[in-house]
Amino acid sequence: MFVFCTIELAMRRIIQVKVYKGEKYYVAECLDLPVVSQGKTLDEVVANIKEAIELHLEDEDLEELEILPDYSILINLELPAYAKA
Repeated sequence: MFVFCTIELAMRRIIQVKVYKGEKYYVAECLDLPVVSQGKTLDEVVANIKEAIELHLEDEDLEELEILPDYSILINLELPAYAKA
């Protein structure tokens, strides 16, 4: 039995981000990198986190971080669960 494993398969194509509503602003936390941002609107927080990720990775060796150069960003919106009384 042969097992094929290439660097490309081990490297990430997707950088995951969680967005939730803070007290005043929406907050975006990157799950794969030490990057956090905020914005008054969802559009603003998405633009801000994309820019923050780009700036963070600007001078980094993507191969060392196991991130492909053509990575995508997956943003998950966390909604509060409200129970009906």
